[in-house]
Amino acid sequence: MTDFSHPARFERPSALAFLGYAVGLVIIFWSFAGAGFSLDKVISSPPRFADFLDRAFPPNLEPKVLSRLGWKMVETLQIAVAGAVIGVILSLPIALLAARGLIAGPWINQITRTSLGFIRAVPDIAWALVFVVAVGLGPFAGMLAIAIDTIGFCGRFFADDMEAVEKGPSESLTATGARKLDVVACATVPAALPAFISTSLFALEKAVRSSTILGLVGAGGIGIELKVGFDLFDYPTAMTVILMIAVVVIGIEQISGKARSRIIGEQR
Repeated sequence: MTDFSHPARFERPSALAFLGYAVGLVIIFWSFAGAGFSLDKVISSPPRFADFLDRAFPPNLEPKVLSRLGWKMVETLQIAVAGAVIGVILSLPIALLAARGLIAGPWINQITRTSLGFIRAVPDIAWALVFVVAVGLGPFAGMLAIAIDTIGFCGRFFADDMEAVEKGPSESLTATGARKLDVVACATVPAALPAFISTSLFALEKAVRSSTILGLVGAGGIGIELKVGFDLFDYPTAMTVILMIAVVVIGIEQISGKARSRIIGEQR
């Protein structure tokens, strides 16, 4: 039988809700004004962008340039992988302190989570500036920045993953008199391992993307080549760098996605 009833109408908002919507719109328009949004600039930008593309193409594919940029890209990947590995390893003990109801009390949980929140709040390029001051220019500063950024990313997710695991095995071990560390090592961590692997692979993707721009502040990698290209108006070389970054990042994401599907599938 055909239903000819009318769809439900939106309920009339209350005065408080209407006020909230109005405040939200004001904040949005205020943000556009503060960001310098200009319709004239939007309309006039396509010809300028077309001029940039005309001057940037074809990319600089000279063997000498490709060799130099290739080694810088290798350095970028080394920064990303080394920083991500260190960050993931250090994230696990930190996550154990951040996870509620495992081995630490509420105060330690809160302090650790607040610290992780602070790490995530500071952009990775700002951490790179800090470590450039601390250890000097070069890829080591970039690696440390990636490691800290990875700790902030993985530490929070690892803690949430351990809190979300099925409590049955942990409760069974606790009932037999097992210590907290034994319960975590034998029940909680193995149950959360697939999620750990997935998060770690996401962290690697994030590290590769981040490491491509750390060179802008002297922390090693191919970012410095991009900056020099634009500073010298060498747009063909800059476009070569952009294309290399895109190819490498997309390739890492594809490899990471396949690895994640295979590993998690086997775990299931």
